[in-house]
Amino acid sequence: MTTQNLLVELFVEELPPKALNKLGNAFAGVLAEQLKAQGLAAADAVVSAFASPRRLAAHVTGVLTQAADKAVQQKLMPVSVGLDASGNATPALLKKLQALGADVSDSAAALAALKRQPDGKAEALFYDSLGKGATLATGLQKALDEALAKLPIPKVMQYQLETDCELPGWSSVNFVRPAHSLIALHGSTVVPVKALGLTAGNSTQGHRFEAKVPTVVLPHADRYAEVLKSDGAVIASFAERRAEIVRQLNAAAAQVGGGVKPIEDEALLDEVTALVERPNVLTCQFEKEFLDVPQECLILTMKANQKYFPLIDAAGKLTNRFLVVSNITPDDASVVIGGNERVVRPRLADAKFFFDQDRKKTLESRVEGLSKVVYHNKLGTQGERMARVCAIAQAIGQQLGGDLLAKQAAQAARLAKTDLLTDMVGEFPELQGIMGGYYARHDGLSAEIAEAIEDHYKPRFAGDELPRNNVGVVVALADKLETLVGMFGIGNLPSGDKDPFALRRHALGVIRMLIEKNLTIDLSALLALSVPVFGDKISDARGPLTAFIYDRLAGGLREQGFSAQEVEAVLALQPQRLSDVAKRLTAVRAFAALPESSALAAANKRIGNILKKADEVDAHVNTALLKEDAEVALYAAMGKLVPESTAQFEAGDYTASLQTLAALHGPVDAFFDDVMVNAEAMDLRLNRQGLLKSLHVAMNRVADLSCLAS
Repeated sequence: MTTQNLLVELFVEELPPKALNKLGNAFAGVLAEQLKAQGLAAADAVVSAFASPRRLAAHVTGVLTQAADKAVQQKLMPVSVGLDASGNATPALLKKLQALGADVSDSAAALAALKRQPDGKAEALFYDSLGKGATLATGLQKALDEALAKLPIPKVMQYQLETDCELPGWSSVNFVRPAHSLIALHGSTVVPVKALGLTAGNSTQGHRFEAKVPTVVLPHADRYAEVLKSDGAVIASFAERRAEIVRQLNAAAAQVGGGVKPIEDEALLDEVTALVERPNVLTCQFEKEFLDVPQECLILTMKANQKYFPLIDAAGKLTNRFLVVSNITPDDASVVIGGNERVVRPRLADAKFFFDQDRKKTLESRVEGLSKVVYHNKLGTQGERMARVCAIAQAIGQQLGGDLLAKQAAQAARLAKTDLLTDMVGEFPELQGIMGGYYARHDGLSAEIAEAIEDHYKPRFAGDELPRNNVGVVVALADKLETLVGMFGIGNLPSGDKDPFALRRHALGVIRMLIEKNLTIDLSALLALSVPVFGDKISDARGPLTAFIYDRLAGGLREQGFSAQEVEAVLALQPQRLSDVAKRLTAVRAFAALPESSALAAANKRIGNILKKADEVDAHVNTALLKEDAEVALYAAMGKLVPESTAQFEAGDYTASLQTLAALHGPVDAFFDDVMVNAEAMDLRLNRQGLLKSLHVAMNRVADLSCLAS
């Protein structure tokens, strides 16, 4: 059996750019996976994916013309059906064997070749045979069908194909875009497979405008990228095309000089890579007067609407130059440059118009308009929501910074949503908050208020920065808490991967601000002051919401490298000061490294089980009832170590607090070896339970140490 490298290409009309890379990887991945599963390709076969705006392709190394034969075991029937009372083969068994191609001329020999094996409660007969390996034509057809069926297509379209038969007619095809040709080359040999009404060949089309030949013919599977590039003017590899765009962007920026560089945007880079087959980066410019508009507006309109790369100077300021990734390379690029400059000018003019018009009204004058905008049918208007956020922000500000912070937070919260009513945010919703900050400065508001309005949506995504000042932190907390409490209060919870109100992100934002800003406020206090502002619009869902927040916190801590045991031990106590959680985890990790930790964790678990089975236990000890030497010794050790540990705990030195208690290892072990806790005498039993209760309380201030028990 010979091996050759395999190339499969599906040539189509322009594919969805935001999905192209994913489609290319999926097509190549499933195709290769299926070939390997059928034994046509080795497990270590190298798979290369290709994806351009008009093609999906895969190159797989070392593909066989036919897979090796393999042993196949097939269940035939229960022994009771296949054999008669004398143990001879029944007609049903012989007929089954004959259908499988077995020689039944000697029934005894045929029966002797079968295996009897348990099958559930009974025995069954099994037939071993050598299965013929799949041919490449058959196996590739199956693999191709599977690859197309499993493509993560964002939206399928239906189109018609003329039927290839004597009778005229049309057949329907469902695919992401109309397909025009199919290549399947095993080395230099065409594999006769079909897909989407197409029969495989060895030719495709190149660049729409710059291909050297109308039809690109591939002589060999290994020359796909080379021939397509030379004859078709197409860089087939997504990764290679992306790297070429980056190279040209940086080269063009260097040619402009002055330390400028193209804006960094991975999503934009991926999308542009999916829009061109042979990139050509050109430098364009616009009038400097547009730079009076906030640069976020100009950058967004250039990126979102035109797919341009704005150039930023060394100070991070937008310049009036931008880069275009063209799909053509004309001898005279001035026409392409001029065309792009003409296209972007009206966009920038619109942004300038919106900015100028918006500044004619103050943010304060827009507050009343919030009452005309519906936020949620169960939670009222944006005006009602604003009032709730104001109340929550004022209460948090009062607790964290007194009257001044409360007043500033209430003012910022009152104005934070007003930019939703501006023309600029109406056109570019992504700028909400950002434009509010600009308009607040124009209205003469303080820097603290303007920054708070701008930052109150932060963090907007994982890894995003937090609000810059205390006012912004308070308003951001209030805004996220209002959303969380309100949505949980009406039962609008996330399910599966659906989270339309981004409650998971809001919860993580609350967690990050409490921890990273080291805020001295309890989580329970935050929820308690947030619920009443809704009146009778919601039910009190603090229980489920608290569990939701701790669940998000647990996931985040595990991602940071803390073990599941460590996280469970700390969060089992639901510490209300989230800013303390990191210190508690560090203390637990240090405690777990001590030689005494394992025994103490097991003892702590044992104590917990004893106390669960007992009635309400009072953490009180009558020294007159301490009869055994071991319980006297434990009480004495606790009298010395627990106060020391408690003082360390109250001082915030959780590591020292736990390490101090580690010295109880010996007395605790001796207590359980020598003392019967559930003594027959009730007074002794209650006293010993009280001693254990006191120990349990002391040991579990930092974390639930029983979670560390194996």
